[in-house]
Amino acid sequence: MAATDRPGAPLLEVRGLEVAYGAGVLALQGASLEVRPGEIVALVGANGAGKTTLLKAIAGLVAPRAGEIRFDGRPLGSLDPPDRVKLGLALVPEGRRLFSRLTVAENLQLGTFTNTDAAHRRDMLDRIYALFPVLRERAKQRAGTLSGGEGQMLAIARALMSRPRFLMLDEPSLGIMPRLVDSVMESLGRLHAAEGLTMFLVEQNVPAALELATRGYVLQTGRVVLDGSSGELLASELVRKAYLGI
Repeated sequence: MAATDRPGAPLLEVRGLEVAYGAGVLALQGASLEVRPGEIVALVGANGAGKTTLLKAIAGLVAPRAGEIRFDGRPLGSLDPPDRVKLGLALVPEGRRLFSRLTVAENLQLGTFTNTDAAHRRDMLDRIYALFPVLRERAKQRAGTLSGGEGQMLAIARALMSRPRFLMLDEPSLGIMPRLVDSVMESLGRLHAAEGLTMFLVEQNVPAALELATRGYVLQTGRVVLDGSSGELLASELVRKAYLGI
């Protein structure tokens, strides 16, 4: 029986994760967390806390030296990144990483590299354009000419083209004008409301992250130091002093 067939079972489980760079410097030091089906969970913390490293480990882009990652009850340790995408994991990377010389439509097509079925592509494009109408308007435009907000929408849409069960977002507000951050977060909220997609949001903009998420974790120097509901985290002294400046 799959983990998600059991009531309350996590979709993602991270247990005791350690990742080291260079001369044994630990970026993650025994990090543990879980995300349940249909949740939006935020991971917040300062720059250099290990947030991006955690996402890369889940996606298979870096190899942990200790600990375990399970998705739907299955250990991911031996799976390459494309195989994790086939299982239903998708990552929207920090900085968007668009193919700037390709059009919006071509970038979206690259999001279906694990599934070349034409009917699948048409169905997903229709859903993407309904969620992000501006991308339909910009379909023949080079991705490198988009605004920051439009580029972030394209990065999210490209990840959605793989029809994920679990969407990871790394700093979606980074490099976007403040007035457009709300637009991107609202798009994610609409996506969740419409499809119930499970999301794991890494973000330095703590108020924006915890407004969208229902629950969150605080990461400091590679360790999870606090977790709770969004309301509990916003009310905590640690979060208020370290991340909200109050």
